[in-house]
Amino acid sequence: MKYLISFVFWLAGVLFFIFSAGILSVCLFIFPKPVTFRLARFLFSILIRIMGIRLEVEGREHVDPKKSYLILGNHQSLFDLFVIPVAIPLCFTGVEAAYHFSIPVWGFLIRKWGCIPIERENLEKAKQSLVQARATLDSGISLAILPEGHRTRTGEMGEFKKGPFHLARAARPEILPFAISGLFEYQSRGGFLLSPGRVRVRIGRPIPPERYAHLEVEELRDLIRNQILELSRAG
Repeated sequence: MKYLISFVFWLAGVLFFIFSAGILSVCLFIFPKPVTFRLARFLFSILIRIMGIRLEVEGREHVDPKKSYLILGNHQSLFDLFVIPVAIPLCFTGVEAAYHFSIPVWGFLIRKWGCIPIERENLEKAKQSLVQARATLDSGISLAILPEGHRTRTGEMGEFKKGPFHLARAARPEILPFAISGLFEYQSRGGFLLSPGRVRVRIGRPIPPERYAHLEVEELRDLIRNQILELSRAG
């Protein structure tokens, strides 16, 4: 029965995603990015409900829509890609694994949106991606990165890569931490079975550059990781 229920959720989700992707593909050529992003948030909110995710968000009051942020959080599931835009009321772009850009439909959408590909196994190309990411932040556009680099395999938050924190020290943005809980239980990495239920996103208070300017990269990484870990365990 669980397989049948999961199949129904997957089928409904895939069909609605194809419908949404068609609409967004057209909108990306017609409307300004903030307009398209609001539509994407609306469509993704329907998508996750269709697939049985009951999203709860805490801390939206910490977000100033007039500011830009370096948005950092944990990586629990494939569905982070849909939950994060719904949860965080900002128009932002992201840094994504390079292979995502070869995925049909999704690759087109994120390329057109301005997401930045990163090849973690190629140091020189990874450095180039960080230069591009800094230019994005310097232009006043918010940028989302998941510092673990990969979805968790155990449900526990993994170690953070240093790259986002080199970027933070160079660009000096406000850092907006967030934590997702419940998505690993909904769909673990590589798993077919879905377990509909509550997913919670907690958004922390922004961290101004004055607070971390004196920290070394490793110290900043540990500070942010601990804050995200606390957010994930709160309540």
